Amino acid sequence: MSISANINEKASLIWAIADKLTGVYKPHEYGEVILPLTVIRRFDCILAETKAAVLAKNEKLGNLAMKESFLAKEAGYSFYNTSPFDFEKLLNDPDGIEANFRSYLNGFSGNVRNIIEKFKFDNHIATLAEKNLLYIVIQEFTTPNADLHPDKISNLEMGYIFEEIIRRFSEAHNEDAGQHYTPREVIELIVNILFNEDSELLTGNIAKTIYDPACGTGGMLSVSEDYLRALNSDAQLICFGQEINDQTYAICKADMLIKGGNADNIRNDNTLSSDQFLEDKFDYILSNPPFGREWKNDKAAIEKEAKMGYAGRFGPGLPAIGDGQLLFLETALSKMKPQGSRVAIIHNGSPLFTGDAGSGPSEIRKYVLENDLLEAIIALPNDLFYNTGIATYIWVLSNKKKNFRKGKVQLINANGLYEKRRKSLGNKRNDIPKTAIDEIVQLYGSFKETEISKIFDNKDFGYAKIVVERPKLDESGQPLLKKGLPVPDASRRDTESIPLKENIEAYFKKEVLPFAPDAWIDEKKTKIGYEIPFTRYFYKYTPPVPSKDIMAEILAIEKELDGALEEIFNG
Repeated sequence: MSISANINEKASLIWAIADKLTGVYKPHEYGEVILPLTVIRRFDCILAETKAAVLAKNEKLGNLAMKESFLAKEAGYSFYNTSPFDFEKLLNDPDGIEANFRSYLNGFSGNVRNIIEKFKFDNHIATLAEKNLLYIVIQEFTTPNADLHPDKISNLEMGYIFEEIIRRFSEAHNEDAGQHYTPREVIELIVNILFNEDSELLTGNIAKTIYDPACGTGGMLSVSEDYLRALNSDAQLICFGQEINDQTYAICKADMLIKGGNADNIRNDNTLSSDQFLEDKFDYILSNPPFGREWKNDKAAIEKEAKMGYAGRFGPGLPAIGDGQLLFLETALSKMKPQGSRVAIIHNGSPLFTGDAGSGPSEIRKYVLENDLLEAIIALPNDLFYNTGIATYIWVLSNKKKNFRKGKVQLINANGLYEKRRKSLGNKRNDIPKTAIDEIVQLYGSFKETEISKIFDNKDFGYAKIVVERPKLDESGQPLLKKGLPVPDASRRDTESIPLKENIEAYFKKEVLPFAPDAWIDEKKTKIGYEIPFTRYFYKYTPPVPSKDIMAEILAIEKELDGALEEIFNG
């Protein structure tokens, strides 16, 4: 069975279990029950093989303090369960199902109990028991088809199953499913790009760190781990992430526990207002942060940190209050190691060009480009994401650029590299096939200009916005003067944007003075701005269809309609 088929089969099975909740729960509430039960069942399957040994060791140790490490060793994982119950044994006592199930949950080690608490599942246990559903859903999760042991479902597949379940539940309520995860082919592309120039990863026993400031269920971290393991089985990728949503955080932390990683590296808090990795730097940073989402609830904390300048994350500037995605970019940049890190982050079109010279967004772009941090921007096909069909871009950044990339930015227009899906998933109508991923990575790696790959100097995106003043005229049409000089406060004012590569004085003499010989530049007001008008660089002029061709098409349609109408009335 293919990976994709396995994921769909298990996701459909779990979705079918959710149907048992009909009447007691509304469809969009199913996830509050099914997601925690799926996580618990996953733990149950994993611990089954060593359950008897753990129970025996626990009885032998009795009330010994600090016995957790012994039990974990016996379980073979950093977690365990000391309850005599498991899912199968719970079915032996239908009348005691609620008390026994609670006893079973309390038997988990503290790190698992913490995960279950994040689901806020306790009240649902009482409701399920009261409505005679608790036994039924546990019974459904205990069937052979619901075996969630890693031998049957890999950790990567399990992550995708969770994401698919979340998508279905969210779709049932028209909620924002896409905020929790990124399509797998987009992650694969990002990871391929992120590791593309790090040949040191290919050999030897090497350990690197990776961080996602909006990690959701941990999909990006999981794909990164699997990709690196395929490149070099001796390499280790230590994952770190922060997630604001309790439910998705719990899933991510459970995944980390099961894989044997350090689950404490996954933190549950608002990244923008409460950075949980203040002093940490990472080798790789990747993320798909929410875009078009306001940050006014975090305004006080963010502005306080911004006053710290470059001692905090937001030294370059602050974006408009209505869209916080550039705050995640600044967070990523602040986590780069001085000796070199690489970043891949997804944005929509706004960060490319919003904000005039001197504004927060422009100042952030200025910081990125003047510090030569931007390697490439890749335009993705539309309709890739589950919750939006708008244009999206991968920004690739590094503070250890290869020599041939220094002072340069590569723009890759991969907008046309997709294949249509047979069936839409929300707004997701397109996929990036493996062949397209390979083509994009090859374009990036070769660093050559083609029809869809263009290379620019950093300065090509910069401009000087000058303020042009002209004297205000009096009633007789003469300039207002004071001591023989124009009155500044009474001037007529205009602005000009001049590319950084052009000489301001030469531009002024050529483009302004011939039409306004009394004008001057107020140099104190000159501001340097940056924008990246991506689509302009790849625009292709399409001549309009000749009018005779349009007329011929109209006449042909009229002729078809006449025939159709004749059939209707005379048929």
